Parts: sequence; C-alpha cells; structure tokens
Amino acid sequence: MLINCAAYQDGKKLADIPVADISEHVCLPDRFVWVAIKDPTPEEIDVMQEEFSLHDLAIEDARHGHQRPKLEEYGQTLFCVVHVLEMDSRGEIQVGEVDIFVGRNFVLSMRSRSDIGFLNVRERCENEPHLLRHGAGFVLYALIDAVVDRYFDIVHRLEGELEALEEQIFVDRSSQRRNIEQLYALKRKLVAVQHAAVPLLEAISHMYGGRVPGVCAGMQEYFRDVYDHLERIVKIVETVRDMLATAIQVNLALISLDESAVSKKFAGYGALFAVPTMIAGIYGMNFEHMPELKSLYGYPVALGAMVVLDLFLLWRFTKAGWL
Repeated sequence: MLINCAAYQDGKKLADIPVADISEHVCLPDRFVWVAIKDPTPEEIDVMQEEFSLHDLAIEDARHGHQRPKLEEYGQTLFCVVHVLEMDSRGEIQVGEVDIFVGRNFVLSMRSRSDIGFLNVRERCENEPHLLRHGAGFVLYALIDAVVDRYFDIVHRLEGELEALEEQIFVDRSSQRRNIEQLYALKRKLVAVQHAAVPLLEAISHMYGGRVPGVCAGMQEYFRDVYDHLERIVKIVETVRDMLATAIQVNLALISLDESAVSKKFAGYGALFAVPTMIAGIYGMNFEHMPELKSLYGYPVALGAMVVLDLFLLWRFTKAGWL
C-alpha cells in the first residue's frame, strides 16, 4: 500500500506526485523522490523496480523479506535492511522489517510486518530544509536514526523487567519455576534486540569510515552518531544478558537451597519417628529375659524415654535450623 510519494528540490517539498511520474522527476539532477510503501504487493514492487531501475538481487531480497539487517551496494544504489522492533500489549517483541533503496535522486522505503510508521520522520526532514538539501543521504540517516532510537525504549523496558524479576526471585520463593520461565522469556527478547542491533552496527560502520558510498557523502558525522547509539544499545544488551545469566544461576541456587532445606526437614522428622520406632521394635521382639519386661514401671519408662529422646532431638534439630 502506497503511503507517500513526493518530490523534493533544494530541501523543500515540491508536491505529492503520482507513481507514474516518478521517472520524470528522478532524471532531473536537482531533485529527489521519496516513496514510502507499507506491506507492498508483488505488483507494487515490480512497478518500483521499473521506475527506479533497481537491481534484481535487491528486489528479490525485498520481495521475500525476513532478511538480516545489512547494507549492500548495487552500482550507485544502496540497499539497506533494518529491523523495526515494537512491544505489543503482552510485552512481547514484534519484529518488523524496512527495506530501504537509496539512489542519488530517490529514496524508497518498504515496510513489512510493522504498524509503526515514519510520518514523523518525514515531518522532521521537511522541517529541516538545511539538512534535507543533502538529499537522499539525509533521508536514509533520518530513517535509520528513528528506528535505532526506538531500540532505546525497548532495552530500557527490558532492564526494568530484569530488575522486577530480580526482586521477585528473593520475595516470591514459592514460584521459582515461574521465575525461570520469565527469565528465559526475557532472554529471548534480548536475543531479538541483539539480532537487530549487532548486524546493523556493522553495516553503519561502512557509512562513515573508509570508502563511503556516494549517496552518503557529507553525512559521515550523522551516521557516526547512529553508530554511537547502536554501540550503546549493544553494550546495554550485553550487560543485561550478563545480569540475566547471573539471575538464572541465583534462582537455580535458591531452588537447590530450598530442596536441601526440605530434605533436612524430612530427615529431621524421620529421626524423630526413628527413635521411638527403634525402642518399640526392641521391646516388641518378645524375648523372655529382657530388661524391665516384667517390671510394673517398664511401660511408662519406655514411653518416657521415647518422649525425652524425641524432645532432645527436636531441640537439637531446631537449633541447627533443620526444623
């Protein structure tokens, strides 16, 4: 579905134009066209390939989707893939994709599996004509910067989830299994962020150092700023993953301690029953010559011995923390 199709000149928007007129504006040296499409159909992709003369391999990647973040050059055209991350109402991370084609006189963005739009990016660019004069290179920077900025909100929310789980581990000792499940669910979310940020970090590094693509000339400082943001995000993710691994180990250790405590209680109560069982078993063998067998006080003495020994064991086990 076509979202926007507009022509720009000297940092200012000229007008919204029909798709059929794209090639007429692209051929002019002082203009560029910015097209945005959401969930493109195969027919729309074919039309865009014809209007912008896009490479078959890049179009094939865009058509099939589910690409890892990357940056590729096809002649004078850049093909960039970025992942759009968003959290749904259940706190799960949904991964969308934006395929961006950038040429000297055009920018084409095709968004898939994501409801987050980029109208605010277009407004930002149009409100900064002195930067929009850089043309397609600045638009590419603005789109990637908007995507990366959204990563910060997600990683901060994941940090908050980890802090809440760490408190829950020590407060709610009765639901250790649920804690483990939630910790592993958080780990999957971190992996999704890492898969989106790390490859993009590598791709952005080629846009400000060494041989810079022609469409990005003059924008190196801006792309370096995006690189710095991505580097911070990757470090935060790595830190949270380390803390998460520690939290999992702590949770498992607490489970082991709880199981040990239960074993101690079972052993303690077993000893309390073992002593009277032993005494009763001895006097239940019915031998004729047994101590106190025919004594008037033999029975209460045996019961008293059982009680005294059990009380002594109960005191010792309680003092030791077993019961």
